[in-house]
Amino acid sequence: MHHAALPLQPRARGALEIATKPAPGGGTALARLRQQGALRALFPRGGGLTAVALNTSGGVTGGDRFTVTAEAAADTRLTVTTQAAERLYRAQPGETGRIETRLTVGAGARLDWVPQETIVFDGAAVDRRLGAEVAPDGTLVIVEPLVLGRTAMGERVQDLRLRDRITVMRAGEMVFADRIAMTGDAAAIMAHPATGGGAGALAALIVITPQAERHLEPLRQLLVGAGGVSLIRPGVCFARVIAPDSFELRKSLLPALAQVGVALPRVWSL
Repeated sequence: MHHAALPLQPRARGALEIATKPAPGGGTALARLRQQGALRALFPRGGGLTAVALNTSGGVTGGDRFTVTAEAAADTRLTVTTQAAERLYRAQPGETGRIETRLTVGAGARLDWVPQETIVFDGAAVDRRLGAEVAPDGTLVIVEPLVLGRTAMGERVQDLRLRDRITVMRAGEMVFADRIAMTGDAAAIMAHPATGGGAGALAALIVITPQAERHLEPLRQLLVGAGGVSLIRPGVCFARVIAPDSFELRKSLLPALAQVGVALPRVWSL
């Protein structure tokens, strides 16, 4: 007896596009919002324009495709975060989830890209890319926290395929690039003194603004023992933050983000 092959499980798809415009009388208003598939945005009331992205599929696995586009038009301010931590789940053999983020900061504008943690589960396979274009007098803050398993539940990520790329252009010139590739036993990779010294969580914090230099020393003082901070070039400050787990990572990130002027949404509260 022959059995028909079972169809593949449908994969999640989602696209979210947010753009701002100056509001009459000052401030920032929403110019454009497009939501497709599993991605949605909420806009809680409060100072400034804050978008809280929500993945209704509950996470990312092999074969999923998600795209987020956010644009802060000239002289506006936009904060983009997530309602909860994103989860990268086990993928089927040969499948890879893909997440693409595109950020644009206009003249005199500010965009804070501050998603909550991305939690990686054993067996995950994800290709994630973030590309940004910043005007010479614009300000862009990016934080990307990554948690390798849930420490409190004794999880160990021993099978991982992760590629994570961040590229920032300013006036057509590449001013920042960060690349992470983890294949295999992530816990063993992070155990090495040169990579993490046993850390179970890490984050990239990128500050691009004409006044980036003034954040260098305060960030170094705040992050003593929790990572390193460098001035990559004029106007570009970068910190790599490491911690044993997500809770300790937040304890380091919260004051660091406050130092660079991020007004964190309530969803980020410890």
